[in-house]
Amino acid sequence: MRVAAFLSTAAILTATAGFAEDTDLLVFDYSGFENADFHSAYIEKHGASPRFAFFGDEEEAFQKVRSGFRADVAHICGDSVTKWSQSDILEPWDISRIPEYTNLNKDLAGQDITGGDVYFIPVDYGSTAVAYNTDEIEGVPSLDIFLDPAYAGRVTLPDVAADSYALGYLATGVSDWTQATDEQFEAATAWLRQAHQNLRTYWTDPAELSQLLATGEVALAWAWNETLPTMVDQGFPIGFERETAEGSSLWLCGYVNLKDGEGVEDKAYDYINAMLDPSSTQPLLDAGYGHANAAAMAAFSDDDLTAVGLGPITAPVLAQLPTSEELRNKQVEMFERIKAGF
Repeated sequence: MRVAAFLSTAAILTATAGFAEDTDLLVFDYSGFENADFHSAYIEKHGASPRFAFFGDEEEAFQKVRSGFRADVAHICGDSVTKWSQSDILEPWDISRIPEYTNLNKDLAGQDITGGDVYFIPVDYGSTAVAYNTDEIEGVPSLDIFLDPAYAGRVTLPDVAADSYALGYLATGVSDWTQATDEQFEAATAWLRQAHQNLRTYWTDPAELSQLLATGEVALAWAWNETLPTMVDQGFPIGFERETAEGSSLWLCGYVNLKDGEGVEDKAYDYINAMLDPSSTQPLLDAGYGHANAAAMAAFSDDDLTAVGLGPITAPVLAQLPTSEELRNKQVEMFERIKAGF
């Protein structure tokens, strides 16, 4: 999920304060995903939540696991899957032990959902699109609004290479980054370099973004969908445009099975099954996340989903599925250069 969605300043090994913990399973996760409502079926079966260890971003988590930290399952996002699976720290999931697997949204799985080794089980997802102040901006027909000099110093993008490159690819006509050529990468990079000239800052977490919008420091942002209900609740005149001519993106996160976990393997399956259970759908939506269980999501109306920025659209969507490690590294390296002004 999100490299910055629940930003921690340090890795913390703890159980949810005030609650019993099941010491047979350790989940390595973003702070906030220990929410008991997300895995209520696990608690119902075992009487307590598993233990949780928290990280601030996936690179921190990756380095910690590579250095010998032992957890049983970890929560990562789609663009990191190739790196983790190629580093000999994962073991494949046995999908025959995951009853809801066939109900997963196939667009999120990114592969034939019935075959091959499966290292990543998608659980949560969200959209990234143009958030804007409707008192200042009437509408957003094109992503090129981020290049408009009229908004110089009033624009913000996420401080996340994957999200920002999704914008760059879309703006230059690419809606499937898994097939991106060198020329398309260069075009996306050049577009982001232009957009950088208009930026006030790169936002690092949703709370910071909400503050930037609320104070009027920015009028335009490439934002996660959770910004929409948050700003509506604050009475802010927020627009969230997913149907520009070029489209919007969709991020997805889920869980991997760590190879050297010391916990009970059966409980790793109980946990992933709890996260995919229909009982988790409403709590995830309440927190601003879509649920990868398509059958469970079908119980919610289009209006319900549109209210949290996840309704159906007809514009192109770039799904942030796993890419080659080479492309991912190039994006991360060049994004840091762009932020530094190069």
